Amino acid sequence: MRTAHVARQTKETSVDVKINLDGTGAIDIDTGVPFFDHMLSQLGKHAGFDLTVKTKGDVDVDSHHTVEDTSLAFGQALREALGDKSGIRRFGDAMVPLDEVLVQAAVDLSGRPYLVHRQPEIVELIGTFDTTLGRHIWESIVAEARIALHVRVLEGRNAHHVFEAQFKAVARALRDACAIDNRVSGIPSTKGVL
Repeated sequence: MRTAHVARQTKETSVDVKINLDGTGAIDIDTGVPFFDHMLSQLGKHAGFDLTVKTKGDVDVDSHHTVEDTSLAFGQALREALGDKSGIRRFGDAMVPLDEVLVQAAVDLSGRPYLVHRQPEIVELIGTFDTTLGRHIWESIVAEARIALHVRVLEGRNAHHVFEAQFKAVARALRDACAIDNRVSGIPSTKGVL
């Protein structure tokens, strides 16, 4: 089983993440930030990962620390669950529409963190959620997962749809990249390591 359990403790947050890459999309998310819960639910469900996330954070200050630390823990869990990455497809991409929004995501489970993120200007709040955290979520996941991720919003104006389509597109790209490919023997790299 390709699973991981990551617990992250700081003075600002307590995060517990469990992931099973070979799951069925079973999700149990509670970060104390409802919109972020909704986005992480999209990620787990559409990637086909079993994902449990429990975070207690200083949301009385704002949601920044909670969102950042949860994203870092998710990235670490993804990296640990992949192990040495033997037999994986390594690359994945997806084009996902959500009404007026169209998002393209591509991922390389390369061991090298790099993010390219493009989205249009959107409102600063979705309910009480600070949309300026969007890019930072991906930066945090990429840093700990050590993956290269490109996310481009090609069309869209509704902020909720812009966020949700990104999470769905990244989920589908990860699902493909993490999949076991029976034609791959060992590590899918001429370097012999990812």
